[in-house]
This record gives sequence, C-alpha cells and structure tokens, in this order.
Amino acid sequence: MAKIQIGEQFLYERNGWYHYHRHVPVKLRGFYDGKLIRVSLETKSLEVAKMRRDELARADDEYWAELKQSLAAEQAGEPLDTAHAKQRYDVAKAKAIAAGFKYRPMGEIADPQKIEEIVKRILAVEQNQTSDGRLNPVVVDAVLGGVDAPKVTISEAMKVYQDEIMTADLRGKSPAQWKLWRQTKDRSLRYFKDVMGDLVMHEITRDDAKTYYKWWNDQVQPEDPDENPKSPKTANKHFGDIRDLYGKYFAYEGEEDRPNPFRNLSFKTKKGKKKNRPPFSDQWVRDKILVKGALDGLSPEIFLTICILIETGCRHGEVINLRPKDIRLDAPVPHICIDEREDREHKTDEATIREVPLVGVALEAAKRAPNGFPKYHDKSNSFSAAASAAFTRRKLFETPGHVIYSFRHSFEDRMKEAGLDYELRMLIMGHENKRPEYGTGGSMAYRRDELLKIAHPYPEDFFDAFDAAHAV
Repeated sequence: MAKIQIGEQFLYERNGWYHYHRHVPVKLRGFYDGKLIRVSLETKSLEVAKMRRDELARADDEYWAELKQSLAAEQAGEPLDTAHAKQRYDVAKAKAIAAGFKYRPMGEIADPQKIEEIVKRILAVEQNQTSDGRLNPVVVDAVLGGVDAPKVTISEAMKVYQDEIMTADLRGKSPAQWKLWRQTKDRSLRYFKDVMGDLVMHEITRDDAKTYYKWWNDQVQPEDPDENPKSPKTANKHFGDIRDLYGKYFAYEGEEDRPNPFRNLSFKTKKGKKKNRPPFSDQWVRDKILVKGALDGLSPEIFLTICILIETGCRHGEVINLRPKDIRLDAPVPHICIDEREDREHKTDEATIREVPLVGVALEAAKRAPNGFPKYHDKSNSFSAAASAAFTRRKLFETPGHVIYSFRHSFEDRMKEAGLDYELRMLIMGHENKRPEYGTGGSMAYRRDELLKIAHPYPEDFFDAFDAAHAV
C-alpha cells in the first residue's frame, strides 16, 4: 500500500484503487470504534478520489466540531436544536455522496420495490468497515438513512430561500427593489402561517396544499357578498410564492425529484385585452401643461422630470434614476442614456438599454439637472405619489383615468401618428423588436431630427419662474 505524498493528504492507493484514511483526534476516539477512519472511495481516478476525499474531510471536520461542542449535552439527554440536527444531517449527506449514494431517509429506502438499491447500499456499508472489521456507525447512518431529517419549518426555509438560495437572482436589484421583493415573500409566508401554521417542510402534504388552496379560493370568491374579494392575480402570486419556496428549497437540499404538493394548483384569471391608461391629447399638453405658470411652484425634481417625460417617452423610474454620466449634454447630439446598471434592475429586457435624444422642453430641463435627481433615486413610488398629488391639486390630469405614465403613451402615439419608422419607435421606447435586427437604429442626429418633428412648442418664458426661484 503506497501513501500519496504530493497534495493528496488522507489519500491512499492500493492496487490502483483509492481510499480515504484519516486518524481520529485522540479526544474523540471514544466516539469511534478505532483510531483510524478507512473509507474506500470506489474509484481509480485521482481527480474523482480528490473530490470524494474533500467531501469526507469536510464532513469529518464539521462532525468533530459538533462533537466537541454539543455531543456531551446530547448524551445527557438534552434535545437537539434545529441547527444541531441540520449539521448532523449535512454531515451524513456529505458522507453518502462521497460513498456514491444520495442520502435518503430510511423510510424511503425501506421500500420493497427498491430492493436493488438496498442491496447496493448494504454492500457499500460492508466495504467501509472500521480498522477492526466492524461497521462504521457514521457511514451506516449516511448510506442507510439512519439520521432523521431536521425539523425545518417553513419560516426557517424561507430564511434560507431569501438569504442563500436566491442571492444570485437578487444581485442586480437596487436596495428598494430588493426590499420590495423580500416584503412580498414575507407577506406570502404570513398568509400561509396564518392559515396553516408554521409547518415543518418535510411534513407538508398534498392535503395541506389543497386546504391552503381552498382558503385562497374562498378569498377570491367569498360567500359574503359584502366582503371584498381578492383578485386571482393576488392569489396566484402568494400561493405561487409558497410553491416556488418548496421546490427551490428541496432542490437546494439535493432533493430535486421531490414531488411539490403545491403543483398544478392556480387560480383562473380573466382573459382579455389589458386596460391601458389613456394618453394625454396634444391639445391638453399644449394648453394646460406647457403654458407659463402651469408647473410653477412644483419641486424642481418634479418640474424637470415631467418636462423630460413629455419629450422622451421614458418611464419616470428611468428618468429619476439617471446618474450624471447618463445625462450627456456635451455630446454632439445631447441625449440621455438608459444604461445597464449594477445597482438596480430595469423593468424589462435588454431592449430597455437605449439612448434617447433630448429635444424641446426636455433638453432645457436636462440642462437644469445635469446631476440627475438624487432626491428620488431608487424611490419610484415616492415620485409617482408626489407628482400625482401635485397634478390632481392643479387639475392637470385630463380625465380621472390619466396618470403620470400617460405621458409615455402620449409620446408613443405622437411618433406613430407622425409616421416615424417602426424600428426607431421601438428603439426610443425601449420595446423589444421582434423583427430581425440590422444596423444600430440610425445615428443620434437622425433620431434627434425625427423627434423634432413631434416636439411640442412651449413659451419662451416657460422656465423663467423656475430659473428665478432656483438662481439658474
């Protein structure tokens, strides 16, 4: 038997096969049947042996740390807490993976239809004996499923879901977007716990899912005619969050094939054309908004953002989050850049990334806000509420159905009615273009000249009161 010397600690090779050999710390030998752990790695590949060795070494290190800290209390009869049980469970799974098996509880293994797998597992246990020929109890637990699954509640699973499983998906969100995402998931969890309690994840059944589904169905179609019903969209959202939590949590734990009890349950929504907010008419914008005094007294952020929205068709969240480098007034054609961001997600796909020329009232407004609008950065809802309240007080909404977003619909209609090229319209609006993409969409000068065709006129003294109030 030859010991591997270079970078292969705990690895031994015998007749071409690799084995994991490791001495048990003296203080812990009372918990083992011998001084040496010997496990066949069942491979002649050095690379595979290293991977399996690493899993075993990591599992041993964690298990030994647990023994030093907690096993004495366990032997005295104290119950294990969740964290303790979870650690033992993870150790067992790590050893099972290294032995070539996925860990499964004993109740699942003890199925007459799985006799072939049972035999394989028993043979694997026999091959991983202790130094004196007896079975290694740790390997027995791992391969034959002797460690009970920890009692992880749905609240604890949600914490793992938020803090570990979904971190990669959340990486591109801004703090406000991340907060909103988390609040939604927490609300979904509260709904479930209020109805079903803080159930243990491994114990949630199809009957539990059907009970919860029925509760949501009662919210969508309440028996009491005076009770306000929840929308199917809301029900689908919160019920779907629990379904997603269940599936992703067990996939994260290595149980990708575990049936999801919440599967194939949803709430039918009414089909039909999505109701869009009406656009502002050109006459209304020119007679009621772009007139001297109409916007005087508004905060500078609201005043200038509205002016930019009118002539760019941007979403207000795109404008208020512009950074100084995104406002390019010194370019040959002044424009704003809705760019890819590391600190926040855009609403839609990569078509949202675009450059929009500044013309008319938007150009003059941008000159007065070269540093953007830091007051409302990452506060889209706050801006919308403040601007809507101001427009309502001043009676600047054309109808009760109009909102600030109506400027975007108005801008799109103006481009269409003026006969601007379809690809240009899609590019300016940040819409996905289904047609094959050729070229860059035209030069900035071309885009500017086309937008000048639809630019609203405004009074020469439109900005006078603003400039006087802000010493521009």
